[in-house]
Amino acid sequence: MAMKQTIRPLLRLNALQTTSSSSNFSTRHTLSTFSHRPSTPQLDLSRALIKPSFPRSTFQQSFRRSYADISAPKPKRRIRRTLRWLWRFTYLGVIGFLGYTGYTIYLLRTPSEQDEADPRKKTLVILGTGWGAVSLLKKLDTENYNVIVISPRNFFLFTPLLPSCTTGTIEHRSIMEPVRNILRHKKTTVKYYEAEATKIDYQKKVVYINDDSEIKGDTSSTEVPFDMLVVGVGAENATFGIPGVREYSCFLKEVGDAQQIRKRIMDCVETASFKDQSPEERKRLLHMVVVGGGPTGVEFAGELQDFFEQDLKKWVPEIVDNFHVTLVEALPNVLPMFSKQLIDYTEKSFKEESITIRTKTMVKNVTDKTIEAEFTRPDGTKEKEILPYGLLVWATGNALRPVVKDLMSQIPAQKDSRRGLAVNEYLVVNGTENIWAVGDCAIANYAPTAQVASQEGAFLARLFNSLAKTETINAELANLSVEQAKATGEERTQALNNIKALQKQLRRVKQIGPFEYSHQGSLAYIGHDKAVADISWLSGNIASGGTITYWFWKSAYVNMCFSTRNRMLVLVDWVKSYIFGRDVSRE
Repeated sequence: MAMKQTIRPLLRLNALQTTSSSSNFSTRHTLSTFSHRPSTPQLDLSRALIKPSFPRSTFQQSFRRSYADISAPKPKRRIRRTLRWLWRFTYLGVIGFLGYTGYTIYLLRTPSEQDEADPRKKTLVILGTGWGAVSLLKKLDTENYNVIVISPRNFFLFTPLLPSCTTGTIEHRSIMEPVRNILRHKKTTVKYYEAEATKIDYQKKVVYINDDSEIKGDTSSTEVPFDMLVVGVGAENATFGIPGVREYSCFLKEVGDAQQIRKRIMDCVETASFKDQSPEERKRLLHMVVVGGGPTGVEFAGELQDFFEQDLKKWVPEIVDNFHVTLVEALPNVLPMFSKQLIDYTEKSFKEESITIRTKTMVKNVTDKTIEAEFTRPDGTKEKEILPYGLLVWATGNALRPVVKDLMSQIPAQKDSRRGLAVNEYLVVNGTENIWAVGDCAIANYAPTAQVASQEGAFLARLFNSLAKTETINAELANLSVEQAKATGEERTQALNNIKALQKQLRRVKQIGPFEYSHQGSLAYIGHDKAVADISWLSGNIASGGTITYWFWKSAYVNMCFSTRNRMLVLVDWVKSYIFGRDVSRE
């Protein structure tokens, strides 16, 4: 009895020293061992109580299970851990993007102070605010010149998205960048005059300008002298002398054109829905004709058909059977600058979208309700036909502006030029020394596209910056030449070393080569969330079309937008039109 009372406290102590999982097992094993064994010396009893005996294999298995649980996490834990890190990276990426965007917007909204122009420097006059002129302004170091910008349009227009404005997919203000926002961020003050250049006097080096706005002051006509002149006034719509085109058709070059087309579409729809309207007249009013198979005409046709399919026929179902879009092109196919594969894909897509393509068809006359056209059959014979229409959009051809024609008449070297100002490899107008031309008003053996004009403007910026550095270096060299002639010893050696360094820098500055156009590719939206792309890649081209190309088209145009403001507004307009649809009101 006394022995049992002595053993029980020792057993409790032994149980506290072992783990909870093996405590019950070791206690039971000790009790059973002790109850069946004869009396043993005290030493053996203490050894048994301090070091309980239990199967070694059981302990090893328990240890291995515990080690495995710690060292090898379950697959679910790995997935949760991966998702947790992905969420953290996404979270930090969104915060970084929002911070960068906010900082960019802050910089756009808060321009810094500008230096005043130096009247001793040359006066550089830039005519126009299109792709060429704005690209030049963006990269020009204005502290080297007294820069003056003259244009009747006080904003830059992102023309590739102008067809989307005709149907309300994008609001017109989303693709406009005020020119004063651009000029206000330059280092030195740039003057801007909202006026139209009416005449350029090459001999007197003067530009005559006129204020054509509705509100005029006491002075609405004046002259602006120049030392250097860049002509980037673009071109106007060509009618090819066809009667009625200018009077009855809508063009697609400016914001006002897109607004006029938008009103005209809804006018045709509402007039066709008028009470007691005849079926023939309803069919005529709902026939939309687009003349021009280039990117502008194709994109507008696609946007117009999308407008009908996604919005108009929902809210005005009575026009479903009569609404129709026809694309007229004088050439054998549309999109002549694209590959044959993409041309076939576009024509096939238009057929699926119920858009009629009339190739080899030349417009001869336009009235207020009909188009007289001449169609060339496959056998070469020609046939005349009458196309009734409600809306006619003229999206083909460029013509010279009057100010460009007048300048060409003053320069003998331009007498053989017909399509614009002929320029050399440095974009200098032939027959002049201080006049350059960019964009649609210049002939540089390249297609008159926004991509060409943008690269021409960037080239002129590098050229003018190089010319300014050259003049500065030459002035420094003249001063150092005088100093080294008077200096002696080490001062003369130092002056000679400075002269050598400046001469080396001058050679590097003068290494700018002639203008070379780098074609990046062509893009066009063809409707029904599909686009075509002919992209230059290394030494070849990549031709693609479809929905994935449509998303590439969107991302490319957003990236090409002039500022963060334009990008955000365009994205918001796309989301808004996707969620709520396009507005079918007239205004």
